[in-house]
Amino acid sequence: MAGTQAAPRLQQVAVTASFLVCVVGSMIGVGVFGGTPVSEAAGGALAADATLVAPASPAFSIWTVIYLGLAGYTLFQWLPAHAADDRQRRLRLPVAATMLLNAAWILVVQAGALWWSVAVIAVLLAVLARTFLVLVRTPATGTAERVLVDGTLGLYLGWVCVATVANVAAALAAAGFAGGAVTPDWWAVGVLAVVAGIGVALAVRGEGRIAVAAALAWGLVWVAVARADGRPPSTPAMVAAVAAAVVVLGAAVVLRARAAAPAALRSRAVREPRREDDR
Repeated sequence: MAGTQAAPRLQQVAVTASFLVCVVGSMIGVGVFGGTPVSEAAGGALAADATLVAPASPAFSIWTVIYLGLAGYTLFQWLPAHAADDRQRRLRLPVAATMLLNAAWILVVQAGALWWSVAVIAVLLAVLARTFLVLVRTPATGTAERVLVDGTLGLYLGWVCVATVANVAAALAAAGFAGGAVTPDWWAVGVLAVVAGIGVALAVRGEGRIAVAAALAWGLVWVAVARADGRPPSTPAMVAAVAAAVVVLGAAVVLRARAAAPAALRSRAVREPRREDDR
């Protein structure tokens, strides 16, 4: 019995410790402890004007929402009702890993190791994809769980998809890659089309999870804003980013509606059983 109780408790402690590390890492990333802000680290390679797929600076305010959500999740998973919950047992360690990887990414960027930052964010994206599968396979049981767990992790995954693309582009640009025979504008269009495809695939797998699509669309819209403001300018990239945002959100809304329709019909059937005359 003691061993059965100890496993969830250790997971809860791991999540809490990882969240604290994540918060400290984020403070380092914005320069609170004297570190270089991420946008200025690595020679400015990750700044909003570094590449054609870099979002404008206000896009990064989504981290505030994600960190608040992670704080809520950390508290939520301590509630007695969820201590031994199978869904939380499957989620705790992957979520803890994402928070540690988040902090690791910031430290690697602070060190100016761009290609290592690509490796770290790729692993972070893979672990978030793993948590997404858990969310899809084991539905939430209440509003609080849908908001604090599914909502937070959905935003986290959607934003990291955009951040991964921007990170790879920054590393390539810093290494001197100029696109070869393809102009930077059309490289950006191609990359944004891939992001749209990923967004649609996630919408299909998650039956239209709005949080994932919303975070992806948020990042894409700010990519468009940065290109419209001329930092650096690119009309093709701006149009492609807007189109990608519309496609991702549209796919999620349509798939969400389709998934909700059968559930509504089933609910109605339960409330209104067939009368003998209708048979």
